[in-house]
Amino acid sequence: MPTKVIMPQLGESIVEGTVVKWLKAPGDPIAEFESLLEVETDKVVSEIPSPGGGVLLGILVSEGTTVGVGTTLAWIGQPGESLTDSVTDSRMETDLGRAPVLGAAADQLMGGVSPAPSAAKGLGFISPVVAKIAREQAVDLAQVRGTGQGGRITKKDLLAFLEARPNGSKGVEIWETPADGDLFRPTELVLGHLETSAAERPAAVPQGAAGDTLVPHTNMRRMIAEHMLLSKRTSPHVTTLMEADLSRVVAHREANRTAFERDGVHLTYTAYFVAAAVAGLKAVPRANSSWVEEGLLLHSAVNVGLAASLGEDGLIVPVIRDADRLSLLGIARSVNDLAARARNRKLQPEEVRGGTFTITNHGASGSLLATPIINQPQCGILGLGMIQKRAVVVADAIAIRPMVYLSLTFDHRLLDGASADAFLATIVATLEKGAF
Repeated sequence: MPTKVIMPQLGESIVEGTVVKWLKAPGDPIAEFESLLEVETDKVVSEIPSPGGGVLLGILVSEGTTVGVGTTLAWIGQPGESLTDSVTDSRMETDLGRAPVLGAAADQLMGGVSPAPSAAKGLGFISPVVAKIAREQAVDLAQVRGTGQGGRITKKDLLAFLEARPNGSKGVEIWETPADGDLFRPTELVLGHLETSAAERPAAVPQGAAGDTLVPHTNMRRMIAEHMLLSKRTSPHVTTLMEADLSRVVAHREANRTAFERDGVHLTYTAYFVAAAVAGLKAVPRANSSWVEEGLLLHSAVNVGLAASLGEDGLIVPVIRDADRLSLLGIARSVNDLAARARNRKLQPEEVRGGTFTITNHGASGSLLATPIINQPQCGILGLGMIQKRAVVVADAIAIRPMVYLSLTFDHRLLDGASADAFLATIVATLEKGAF
């Protein structure tokens, strides 16, 4: 009897995944637990083993398709076994009931089987991500045209609807949301619409000229783009900047590198910045919060995300959980582990979820200043510039010190200027005192 291959739940809060690549073709032999396909969830790609041995009888979901957890992806059977003769329509209906989102190949194979009814009457399957965006942006989903399987509304459909709808039909604009500090409004609302001459307008970008090369977007790049656009729509971004003298950090690192290496840990500057951020989050708890319609959600856990570059593929943000409970050695060990597994694509889906604050080290590529975008639904993100020796004034004398610019981009609904500066000043003080 054939064995079905289903979309696994790779994390407690994960409800769907994308088939990135099939490692076997129909008719290929496969052993039990041998890698069958690659699945991407939250920018983490995982190899899925075969639940049985034999041959791959048929693939129901094509590469690049996103489906719900529990969806039947393929069938494994024995050589010469017929899938249509062995699998009954009733069993397939059971599969559909658990996961109403299927690829076109599945529809062709199952012809005539209707998807199970959705909880959202008349709208088909609505993912939690789509529901959250619709609620925050006051969107009536009945007005959104779905392009997914069976007319399903995808996140891409909803973002396109938000981009296209006229201003008059929008919900409450984010700059009209009360905050503790000043409110920021678009220039047009203050000064009126600003006309530009034809010469001032940017030239149209050609859709393709001779010699141009079209590089298709990867699924990860699309996810990053959607997340960044959503963040800018959701939060009124404000950035504040300070600099820190890292003399004591440099001295501490030089004095302790050998001891850390004996414990198998490479002591990087990142560990110090995480420890300083933890001190800031403790001093200003509002910086460790999220905006929800009911109020300010203060997080009890301090989970610090570290943005890690994956080269041209994009970036990923693994999370150090309960960072406030770790010593500098523990933080450094976590940094080493997460960075290595991020580079080798070995992170688990749950390891990139649940962050309450994020740090991005743009200085690793030589950047001095940056205004990073908030990793929703967090309150803020800390940007680390390149550590650089500069001439500074110390006790009315010129001195050469290792300096770094620190930029904090924060959600102005949650923090005002004073509280944001207090948070960043705590980070600076922690670094300059060198009390680790």
